[in-house]
Amino acid sequence: MFRSLCAATTSVLTTVFTILSFAETAHAGRRQTSARQSPGAASTRQLTLFLDCQSCYADYLRSEVTFVDYVRDRTEADIHVLITRAETGAGGSEYTLQFMGARTFDGVNYTTRTVTLSSDTDDVIRRQLATAVRVGVLHYLSRETLPAGLAVNVRTGTEEDRPAVAGDPWRNWVFSLRGSASFDGEETRRERELGADFSADRITPDWKATFGVEIEHSIEEFDLDEEEPVHAERRERDFQWLVVNGLGEHWSIGATGDVESSTFDNIKLSISAMPAIEFNVFPYSSYTRRQLRLMYGAGVESNRYYETTLFGEDEETRPRHEVSLAYEQREPWGSLQARTEWSQYLHDLSKTRLELEGELSLRVARGLSVAANVSASRIRDQIALPARGATDEEILLRIRRLQTGYEYNVGLSLTYTFGSIFSSVVNPRFGQ
Repeated sequence: MFRSLCAATTSVLTTVFTILSFAETAHAGRRQTSARQSPGAASTRQLTLFLDCQSCYADYLRSEVTFVDYVRDRTEADIHVLITRAETGAGGSEYTLQFMGARTFDGVNYTTRTVTLSSDTDDVIRRQLATAVRVGVLHYLSRETLPAGLAVNVRTGTEEDRPAVAGDPWRNWVFSLRGSASFDGEETRRERELGADFSADRITPDWKATFGVEIEHSIEEFDLDEEEPVHAERRERDFQWLVVNGLGEHWSIGATGDVESSTFDNIKLSISAMPAIEFNVFPYSSYTRRQLRLMYGAGVESNRYYETTLFGEDEETRPRHEVSLAYEQREPWGSLQARTEWSQYLHDLSKTRLELEGELSLRVARGLSVAANVSASRIRDQIALPARGATDEEILLRIRRLQTGYEYNVGLSLTYTFGSIFSSVVNPRFGQ
């Protein structure tokens, strides 16, 4: 009797627990369905991100920052990340990351920067970029629901970790020295090239000073079934300097100069100096997105030549001036760079040069982009040309400047990409 009563009680309790479990499951399901249908609830879909940059370790960022889906077209993205790079005074790089929201984040923008040193390895740089991307994306995720498993570890530097700017023994000067040599040849041709570069730069918020020396020396020899091989030698020596002082967000004054020697240009020694003033329509602080700079300079140039020129000069000193206008813009739709420069010798106003160059990269439509670059020069100032004509060897081997009235270069490319919009997967096999 007792065993029968216990069995009946157990059966009743099992039925009750089954009903309660079913009710709880159904209620939880209704809560999840309601949450999914609620407009204010967080979606389980990962945010989509369009990475807009050049030389920013894109494959590494896709493999490290995995809580977003990467797309190859900005129109499919919740977040458009525009990464631009500028060189710092210490020879490193300042990366500016501009996050622009779209769709549900339309109008939500965020900007952050990360600075690297010239001594930083590629791994250090790409890790800093990945951290900056994570911080920017979390700015948007925090408006809804942070990803599960998120952990944040912030390490504050000790006094030993921070650069002792106040006690900098170099006083912001950065030096760079490079040497190069190459030798190549075949049965009937041999070439030797030697080169060296040295630069010294000091960049502060108000001052910019740069000095650079470049040396190049190349020798080519050709065996053409003659008694003596054809010998071609080209020597280039160049020292350039620039000193600029900032006068607020729109004005700068400075001076630039050059000391040059070139067998190609028939210049034994050329010394020039030119004070200049520059006005930027946009504040200098917005350099990562747009600039419109107008510069005017006037100075003097003194030349000594290897050979007597077309105008009967072995040496001369001439005043000259120049004006230039440069525009740069980087936007989600693409980028635009354009520059024009006009210069003139004041002793003979007919000796002028006009240079134009521009580059446009434009996203026309979904998956379709077009890029074009063009440069052209109208040349009327070749005062250093030798009086004698160039030999066939000098023309073919390009070891001497030739007389010309113009130069131009045009390039055009069209790209159309279609298929899956996602580009998150990185597969490094076979190095492709």
